[in-house]
Amino acid sequence: MILAIDLGGTEVKMGRADRLGNLYETISASVSFDGYKTPLLETVLKTAETFLASWPEKPEGIAVSACGQVDSETGVVIGTNGNIPGYEGTQLKAALEKAFGVKTRALNDANAAVLGEAFTGRARGLRDVLMITLGTGVGGGVITGGRLLDGRRGIAGELGQFTLRADGPLCPCGKRGVFEYYASTTALVRQCAERTGREGLNGKIIFGEIGQGNEVFRSVLEDWIRDIAEGLTSLVHLFNPEMILIGGGVSRQQKLLINPLRKAVLRRCMPRFAEGLQIESAELGNDAGMIGAVRFWLDKEEEK
Repeated sequence: MILAIDLGGTEVKMGRADRLGNLYETISASVSFDGYKTPLLETVLKTAETFLASWPEKPEGIAVSACGQVDSETGVVIGTNGNIPGYEGTQLKAALEKAFGVKTRALNDANAAVLGEAFTGRARGLRDVLMITLGTGVGGGVITGGRLLDGRRGIAGELGQFTLRADGPLCPCGKRGVFEYYASTTALVRQCAERTGREGLNGKIIFGEIGQGNEVFRSVLEDWIRDIAEGLTSLVHLFNPEMILIGGGVSRQQKLLINPLRKAVLRRCMPRFAEGLQIESAELGNDAGMIGAVRFWLDKEEEK
């Protein structure tokens, strides 16, 4: 069995996984319970120690999906957006191997998610897949030829950070008009608030009111879908995938989001790129990162 870990900015999830990507018992713990005064790594190690104490056997390995830019060879967090104090530089692989004495692998959570979907989820059996996760930002991952596109340091696939509009607003990353600024759920909420002056909005409220006939929110949604489609069309022409997967809480909105987004992308693509292209919501939800981390661990073992 493999200890699967998904480390996010607010909580860490852990599961007992087999080599087929099946998750058995799982647990979770807050990593922000004291405003990050306790380092994330300390919480991860304590939670793992408690969890493993209940296992009947020692794990054969530890597979980690983690937020931020993670060097997939060294297992070190080499970049963040600065929202988690002290997180950059965290040595996930070295610390877990020292604590538990088993081979550990770590990678970025968005890359892990697309691996998970291709392992046991919606994209199972496919060899060329793009995935974007719409949330506070835009996460992304790419599988090409059946392998994760991870780049020189394991940090490829930042699909939210390419420029959509060169004269757009400045992003915290230092670039202007990046895809994330227009395509995140944060962007949808921001635009609805700007149009109405309302506070306290979120994706659930917005989609709920659109379902009840709010035409202002519907108009904003249509503009938002157009922006997402423009970015995805560029990615289709770059990678020629079999499937695009949409993750994040809003991906459950089949009628209001996935169906019109599919039509918008297919309409914009050059004909041969659109042939057979599937655009679907992701399937594994919060388990995708853990399952994908297990797939990554197995792939690395096979390379030996």
